[in-house]
Amino acid sequence: MTSSPYTDLGAYLRRRFGERVQKITLDAGLTCPNRDGRVGVGGCLYCNRRGSGTGAWAKGMSLTRQLEEGAARLGKRYGARKFIAYFQSFSNTYAPPDHLRALYEEALAFPGVVGLSIGTRPDCLSDEVLDLLAAYARQKLVWLELGLQSAHDETLKLINRGHSVACFTEAVHRAASRGLETVAHVILGLPGEEPAQMAATARYLAGLPLQGVKIHLCYVIRGSGLERLYLAGAYRPLDEGAYVQALVDFIELLPPRLVIHRLTGDPHPGELVAPAWCRNKARVLKLIKEEFARRGSCQGSRSAAPFPLPASASSG
Repeated sequence: MTSSPYTDLGAYLRRRFGERVQKITLDAGLTCPNRDGRVGVGGCLYCNRRGSGTGAWAKGMSLTRQLEEGAARLGKRYGARKFIAYFQSFSNTYAPPDHLRALYEEALAFPGVVGLSIGTRPDCLSDEVLDLLAAYARQKLVWLELGLQSAHDETLKLINRGHSVACFTEAVHRAASRGLETVAHVILGLPGEEPAQMAATARYLAGLPLQGVKIHLCYVIRGSGLERLYLAGAYRPLDEGAYVQALVDFIELLPPRLVIHRLTGDPHPGELVAPAWCRNKARVLKLIKEEFARRGSCQGSRSAAPFPLPASASSG
């Protein structure tokens, strides 16, 4: 461990690869079953039509071009020479396996790419796709980034996720049985959730065979269902102090084996409606570390016994 009060992603990657590694965000032009009618329409409450995407594919940018631009930018800014190809936009296992194979292999063939990070939903994981990812994982780093958001079915229904907590649990175990490393996405400050519900989500994650957690703030973006609730006065995001408290509470409940991939969100410029404070990410990160120091605590301070890691997750 470094002096960080939590298991930091950057430090973890430096230990694993011997140098700085940066993620390059990719848009593969895929969609989501919660938009095309298979599961639902309109997407999750907090998403707009663009979702978390960059729009690069719609602008005609191939994956290789996106990788070229990302590698040049990150190399200039950070001196990075190694990269993880991050399939972020929408559900990146929601396509025929042959199409997915072509996308993944295009990314893996790019110079300097040491692994894949695949953002998707727990209800978009066929055995064939999991087997494909497991085959890559025998040679390269592969992270399966699965959206959960909350461990409460009533919240998942309210935010129109279109899957249950049980679906997520099953998906994590199916991935773990193949030796895949899984990163859970959660959101703090969702409508109707109090600190007790957020803490229960942390305890739920602590009992799963995960290797990482990515934590987001629930912010309001233009064109989302959440914006309509916000403008009607039916939803208010957490204020800065409440978020810092909830975040530190959450991490104290997670075992130190879990790598923390993110501590807050990054709204697209021009899309953020509220809260304004989340634009100053550097300040938020500073406040989080100060709160850990004030408490004299760290990741795992209040966690139960660690869940054993799969052998593949402890290698490298």
